[in-house]
Amino acid sequence: METQRTSASTVVLTDSPRFRYTRPGTFLTESQRQLYEDNGFLVIKSLVPHHKLDMYRDRFEKICRKEITVRGLSIMRDIAISNSEFVAGEKAITKIQDFHNDKVLFDYCAIPEVVDYVKAIIGDKVNAIHTMLINKPPDPGRKTSRHPLHQDLHYFPFRPADKICCSWTAMETVNRENGCLVVLPGSHKGGKLLQHEYPQWEGGVNILYHGVRDFDPTHPRTHLIMEPGDTVFFHPLLIHGSGMNRTKGFRKSISCHYASADCEYIDVKGSEQEMMADEIVDMVLKKHKITD
Repeated sequence: METQRTSASTVVLTDSPRFRYTRPGTFLTESQRQLYEDNGFLVIKSLVPHHKLDMYRDRFEKICRKEITVRGLSIMRDIAISNSEFVAGEKAITKIQDFHNDKVLFDYCAIPEVVDYVKAIIGDKVNAIHTMLINKPPDPGRKTSRHPLHQDLHYFPFRPADKICCSWTAMETVNRENGCLVVLPGSHKGGKLLQHEYPQWEGGVNILYHGVRDFDPTHPRTHLIMEPGDTVFFHPLLIHGSGMNRTKGFRKSISCHYASADCEYIDVKGSEQEMMADEIVDMVLKKHKITD
């Protein structure tokens, strides 16, 4: 932070030019800001209290048992589960998306401490734009529990990228055995959305699990080992993914993407994102049985 004086002796605070991805005058320490600037992500330990994680877990289980119906919710299954004999309850569901109409789960998106960190990165005018509770399953032997390396901006038709941020909270211990997040530190600095496509994996790939093409395979990687309540905030251009779940349990996490109200929609026609947009439209048509 630098100080300037006007001719009227008014003190004006201006941000250091080395800070692009975080906002001045917030509660972030300078070292925290520098970590996000350099790496494109920031891990905050024990941010979300355990009683809230228990509340979200209980709600998820009730949704899985169909005790609760949530309007607009998307329920997803692993390709290996969907093509095999149906498994009842939460073991059949690997992810729920768009839970914004459920007041219990949406509570996560409004936790003051979470929102404070988001505001420190993208500014005060924030909207929750995408929500997920991920229930990564034990790998069935086909490696379909992996999530290919990708950039989240691939899924969002608005800009600028620097005004978008994700919060991702571990609901239990997350490590390399059960498929923790893996990130490529600093990969957000390219400022470019890379080409994505389905990886040619032998066991198959879950729908919309697109992966980045033509990234540097020698780029250093960091595996984010996290405990319940630990939360990582990251830039939408950061290349990241997750490995297989080699345990017998399900690895749960909850996340929300936020965008500044200053973001504007873009036309993805003819862009890298057109394939993804067409796929989403097709999913919506099938879900609602629209033939026209």
